[in-house]
Amino acid sequence: MIQIQAYSPEHAAGVIDVILPIQQQEFGIPITLEGQPDLQDIAGFYQKGRGNFWVALDEGRVVGTISLLDIGNDQVALRKMFVAASHRGREYGTAARLLEGAIAWARQQGVRQIYLGTTAKFLAAHRFYEKNGFRLIEKTELPPAFPVMVVDTRFYALDCA
Repeated sequence: MIQIQAYSPEHAAGVIDVILPIQQQEFGIPITLEGQPDLQDIAGFYQKGRGNFWVALDEGRVVGTISLLDIGNDQVALRKMFVAASHRGREYGTAARLLEGAIAWARQQGVRQIYLGTTAKFLAAHRFYEKNGFRLIEKTELPPAFPVMVVDTRFYALDCA
């Protein structure tokens, strides 16, 4: 049974073990841990304001991640949504549970909009976000505080109110 819980320091190595191989091996993105300082200080980067970071656990092992970064103005950026290949698909529901939990948190915190950026390569992610109520938007529609990543080419928004 997959459990979703807020990040705590004992999850640090598991988070990296899930995220880096997906970025580097599955999608061929030339990114390192050093290039992601947020992963080296998850609590300080994400767990403040209306932001948070969650992990999906299978018998204590991290198998998925998701975060919301508070960007001010009652808005957050959805970041670091990754699910290990072994725990993808409807039978596990890992991604859906992570996203549902993050959206529920955002609504409880009074967030008005959730924004996200992704790459053109993540076709399954596009379908997933659209199926879950996110709408495709132009880069020009992003709030000024949204942290656009170099690899981001598609952008989505979800109204929470």
